[in-house]
Amino acid sequence: MPVIADIRRHHPDAQIDWVVEEAFVDLVRLVHGVRRVIPVALRRWRHQPFASRTRGEWAACKRQLREEQYDHVIDCQGLVKTAWLASRARGPVTGLANRTDGAGYEWPARYFYQTSIPIERRTHVVERSRQLVAAALRLPVPEVDPSQIDFGLDTRASALALAQVGMNLPVPYVVFVHASSRADKQWPETEWIALGEALVRRGASIVLPWGNEEEHLCSKRIAEAFGDAALVPPRLSLPAVVGLLDGAAATVGVDTGLVHIAAALKRPTVELYNFSTAWRTGGYWSQKVIEIGAANQPPHLVDVKRALGDFGLL
Repeated sequence: MPVIADIRRHHPDAQIDWVVEEAFVDLVRLVHGVRRVIPVALRRWRHQPFASRTRGEWAACKRQLREEQYDHVIDCQGLVKTAWLASRARGPVTGLANRTDGAGYEWPARYFYQTSIPIERRTHVVERSRQLVAAALRLPVPEVDPSQIDFGLDTRASALALAQVGMNLPVPYVVFVHASSRADKQWPETEWIALGEALVRRGASIVLPWGNEEEHLCSKRIAEAFGDAALVPPRLSLPAVVGLLDGAAATVGVDTGLVHIAAALKRPTVELYNFSTAWRTGGYWSQKVIEIGAANQPPHLVDVKRALGDFGLL
């Protein structure tokens, strides 16, 4: 997302299209400066590659990719599938020349590029994309300056998406993001409950969003400890989740997408890490984002409480 703002800072009239997996289309549509979102469904198509629906959707996607003669086509992910997709568009393709520490990269992707850009191995994921795009477009090397990091999310549109859900949100509320696709990133439910009890005693309510049935059950288990002071919302669209996070007094969560959205909004955010990866994904662009925990040093409740105290909540 900050890449869009970087481009438009130097080329205000740039026309930017973004190819994205279908699940994230509505999130990308919130980003100021994106002209057109082109959805793909590789995750779904690969399960039924010869189905008529798959063939029809892929044909439509190819038409969209070929409609324009692009000045630049940039693959920011460095995966074979994304590089191959980029090569379907009309225009010279630029991508990553190497893997950076902890990031996904597949070296055969380079065969789909006309230009490959090397990036220093120890580079934050946001800076990796910013540096790649700057090199591809021959822009000045972006400064690692928090004031220059703009995720461009349309918070008015996200607030409207949340309002359409029709929930009565208690004020103030703190969002707990307990779910992760990886069990080793999670925080014990007992810790979530202890933290919630401390917040409830200070007059806050707890909101526990979820994305699948397992996460839904976990949200309900944690919420039971707080009675009327907790809310488990219906399953929310990504724009509605952005609205939820933007309106929260704080978000506390594990290393996962929703927490990074809260950080992107520059809202009070406590990121819980069980690995020494905060340098790579943490929200360095805002003093309102606090990272806790590292490898062999899991997040401690007392440190999370102290962080929320810095936000005036405990």
